[in-house]
Amino acid sequence: MRVTAVLVAYNRKELLRESLEALAAQTRRPDRLIVVDNASDDGTDAVVEELLDAWGTDGRNIRLDKNTGGAGGFAVGIAAAVADPETDWVWVMDDDTVPTTGALEAALAAHDRYRASGRDALAVMGSRVLWTDGQDHPMNTPKAKIRASAAERQRAERTGGMEIRSISFVSAFLRAARVREVGLPLADYFLWNDDFEYSARLLRGARGLFVPESVVTHKTKIRGSSDQDPGPRFYYEVRNKVWVFRCSDALHGWEKVLYIGATARRWVRTLLAAKHRGQLLDCLRRGWADAWGAKPRPTKDVLRNTGVPIDVMVELERLTAREHARVG
Repeated sequence: MRVTAVLVAYNRKELLRESLEALAAQTRRPDRLIVVDNASDDGTDAVVEELLDAWGTDGRNIRLDKNTGGAGGFAVGIAAAVADPETDWVWVMDDDTVPTTGALEAALAAHDRYRASGRDALAVMGSRVLWTDGQDHPMNTPKAKIRASAAERQRAERTGGMEIRSISFVSAFLRAARVREVGLPLADYFLWNDDFEYSARLLRGARGLFVPESVVTHKTKIRGSSDQDPGPRFYYEVRNKVWVFRCSDALHGWEKVLYIGATARRWVRTLLAAKHRGQLLDCLRRGWADAWGAKPRPTKDVLRNTGVPIDVMVELERLTAREHARVG
């Protein structure tokens, strides 16, 4: 299996250094590394150039002219990865994600066990995500598949994992063949829920596996979920979650009903616990209005004139045709 790692960076050069050094130290090193720099202005470019030297022609730095958010950065990096016809898996992460040395080896070993036990319909794998204190990070808890059959659950357990329905982009392994079939993340999401929508889209009609033996550390400032006093970013939570329910075919109808109920409860908890409730109420109002006022634009349109290299833009346009056919 040939693996391309994709890391999206923005103004966290010291954490980025840790992440890149951890990728280079893997017991089973990725075959290629692509860094997407979202127009950082803190010296990130110098760190990337320094540490990519060790990768030679297997390393690539894509520096964008504009900050396209995590959603845009991952769309660019994934497109660049699957443009290589030999890539089998795309390993995605943010610049504050530090993999343990055996993270990739453990994921590939789980895949080997999975395909040895039957038909290989595995489209997504996800690592166990810890915080700096060694505890599981609540922001990156994988969502189990609600109606997984007994056979699906047993097969995942025999493999050493759990059948999942979605995963965060903090150390997710995406099957390149499935990406080429389904398309890319939606760059117009900018941040939040882009990974939820995209992984659920990849996994509709396919299998996903949580691999607890593949471990990474997510070095966020606090150990908390994304709804813990989110501030102005709550706008993206509201707009993008409504877009998932309104525009995407990632979820079945019955799944949307369950997730809408869970989302409403989560928003109420967030508002009740917020220090600046007026700010969140304004985000709720604007996010709701914008979500119903327009649909997400095609990713190729969002990323045009952002500094995407020509060869990657060609792949973006090809994959966006498939993406947009499935998301309105």
